[in-house]
Formats: sequence, C-alpha cells, structure tokens
Amino acid sequence: MNISEDILSVDAAMARARNAQADYEANGSQQRYDRAALAVAWAIMEPGRNRRLAELAVRSTGLGNVADKITKNHRKTLGLMRDIQGARTHGVLSDDPATGITEIARPLGVIGAVVPSTNPAATPANNIINALKCGNAIILSPSPKGVPCCELLLQFIHAEFYKIGEDRRLVQMLPPPGGKAKTQRLLETADLAVVTGSQDNVRRAYESGTPAIGVGAGNVAVIVDETADLADAAEKIAMSKTFDNATSCSSENALIVVDRVYDAFLAAMAAEGGAVIPSDEAAGIVARLWPDGHLNREIIAKDADILIDRLGLTGRVPADTRFIAVETDGIGPRHPLSGEKLSRVVALYRARDFGHAAELAVRLLRHQGAGHSLGLHSTDAERPLRLGTHLPVCRVIVNQAHCFATGGAFDNGLPFSLSMGCGSWGGNSIDANLNWQHFMQRCRIVRPIPAREPGLEEIFADYWAEAGA
Repeated sequence: MNISEDILSVDAAMARARNAQADYEANGSQQRYDRAALAVAWAIMEPGRNRRLAELAVRSTGLGNVADKITKNHRKTLGLMRDIQGARTHGVLSDDPATGITEIARPLGVIGAVVPSTNPAATPANNIINALKCGNAIILSPSPKGVPCCELLLQFIHAEFYKIGEDRRLVQMLPPPGGKAKTQRLLETADLAVVTGSQDNVRRAYESGTPAIGVGAGNVAVIVDETADLADAAEKIAMSKTFDNATSCSSENALIVVDRVYDAFLAAMAAEGGAVIPSDEAAGIVARLWPDGHLNREIIAKDADILIDRLGLTGRVPADTRFIAVETDGIGPRHPLSGEKLSRVVALYRARDFGHAAELAVRLLRHQGAGHSLGLHSTDAERPLRLGTHLPVCRVIVNQAHCFATGGAFDNGLPFSLSMGCGSWGGNSIDANLNWQHFMQRCRIVRPIPAREPGLEEIFADYWAEAGA
C-alpha cells in the first residue's frame, strides 16, 4: 500500500467518525454519554475479557505479566469510572446571575489517540471512556505490537455497543498495518491529538497543527530520608518497582538514600527481595542491559528470573530476588543507569544528607524525566513542600508506592490516569493527570450585568502609600 492509499484509509475512518460524532452530539444526553462510557468500561473489566486482553497483551508485546495487567485493566478503569460518575459533560454546566455567565458543555469532535505497547488495553480504554463521556468520537493509533490487543478491545467494545444500540463508528482504530504516515494523517485531521508513549510521537503531535496533549517521559527518582519508616518504604518501593515488570512510566528508576540510614535501608530492601549490586560491578550490568547502546529487549519488562539470567546474576543474588539495585554515582548521557530502564533494575545513589539528595534528584530530572514526578519517603512534613517549591516536577508522591499513586489511587486525590502531563519542564501543554476535563470544551453565554468599575484609589491606595503617586 502506497502513502496516498494510507492517507485515503485514514480519511475514510475520519469521515465515519465525524458522521457518528455529529449524531452523537445532536442526539446526545448525559444519559447517553454515561451509558456509552459504562459500556466501554465493562468491555475491558468483565473478568473473562480482561484476562483475554491481558494474556494477548503479554503475548503480542512481550512486556509485563498477565496477573498485573489484569489488575491494571481493572483498577485503572474502576478508578476512572469513580472519577467521572456524576460529572456533568452535557448541557448547561453552570448559570451564575452574579456574573451573567452561563456555561454549556460542548464536545471537541474527533479525538486522535496514539497509545503505547506498554499498556495496550488500559490506556486506550481510558482514552475512549473520557472521549465518549464528553460527547466525542475517537480513533486510536496503537503501536505495531499493540495492534492485536487494540483490535480485540474494540471487538469487545462494539459487542457492548450492539447491546445498547450505540454507533460502533464512534470508536475506531487506524486500519492495520500501522505506520508513521497514517499516524501523521490522524494527528493532522483530528480535532484533538492525545499522545502517550513515544516522545517522537509527542513532538509530532505538537507540530501537527492540531490542538494536542502530549505527556512527558518518566524517570522517577525516589528519596528515602533519615526520618522515613524504612520497612514501609522498602515494601512500597518493591511493590511499585516490580508491578507489571516495571512497564509503567511511574516505576522507580533511581533510589536516593540518605547516608545516615543507607545500610539500614538496604537491609530493609533485601527483606523485600531487592538485591544490591556494588558499584564496581555496575559496568557488567550496563553492558548487558544496553548491549548496543539500546535497551536489551530480552531484559526489559521481563519477570525476575529472566532478568537475573540475562544479567548474568544467577547464583550471585539470593533466590528470592525480585529486583536489582545497582550502586552508582554517575548521572547524564554517559551513565545509562541514570535514565529510564523499563525493567526490574533501579539505580542506587547514596546522598550525604537531604539537601544532597535533592541536588541528585534535580540532576536526574534534568537528564531525563523533568516535570513528571518525584517520590519521597519521609515523616518530615516540610520536606515535600521544599521539593515541590524548588524541583522541576508536577507531582511529589509522599510515602506511597509510586507507580500506583502517580496515576491516581483510591487512597489519594489524583485523578485516575495512565498519562501524566509534565508541564513546561517536560515540554507538555498540561501539568495534570490526563482526565475527562481535557476532553471537553465550554461555550459561555455572556449577559450584561451592573457595571463594576472601581475608582483609582480602590486599586492604587496601598501602592501610593508605599511608593508615592
């Protein structure tokens, strides 16, 4: 198929989506939008289908593990449905006599969503639910390895749509095989581009001429200070780092431990299956993890036993090892361990004190992952504020399992999401977790009200008293 045929196939899908969305909006209601979102949620959460999607995701991408993908598909979708339950996305949102302004919810149109292979079911489902909740249609562009999972997800969604009489054209994917030309055409012709995953795709979305929401790269650093509950910190870090074999952008990539508790923390981490590789052996790990300057596909997002074997650590680490912590002090392009590893490997830094730990975190973020998030295990109430005030991050996650907390959790207030905006630090247009409010726009009816023009003294009196008129 040549490029012109690729473009024609995308344009045909877009035409179907636009026709469906026009009807969805013209004949829309809050009940209809909510029902469509519920249909998609049940399409992925129904236990049998959830398992089939998880098994296919691991089989087709080679990333993660089935049990954790089942958990992710379920909890991320359940949390999202909790967040949007009762949210008004149709009709009049507010009517304020004091300002004379009435706000009306309006859809954006057709969403073009580029989704990654790391979460080939959960991320597209999240985007689809948000789009439909707000009256939009959506076309997905999955990664090549994510195509089979996306096709199966859409099969399940369309089956649910059949049961409720909804238009299946509202949810489509680019006709396979995928390719850059098709994705580019989607980015250029959609009403909003939403991109999770490849930073190349994020840049292309921002350059497409279409309003775009892209999210930044992860490279999470977590500080453990001298006030932390070390056993609790080690348990949460181990849970987070090993979940779905570290496929999440919110998985810990660096641990920065204050010297005063360094040895005690390593003992606590060992009790949770964290094996430490000393710095004089780090070069061997780097050589196997980046054999040709790129991450080794035989190691990334694999189970612990495979990781240990491929890193040449069999018999050299305890039998119950769940993840590897490699001691290092290097940060930057010449030190691969300081970047994202997409595996059960974490870099381990020893900080002189909390101030030094914060300095190391800044250097790591400036190397990779700026804007995304930072973890802190501490009982000092002021330290999270210091980090949030001075470090280039949009989230400081305190005393939590990082990969579960960053994308929203039932025990914190962040919205459930698989896409984290990184603000200007990460080159993104949003600094929040991607959520339903990003899939809607508003029309404002503006009526005249009594004038509220102040006198000059009301505005400048204090300034004149200080600086003179």
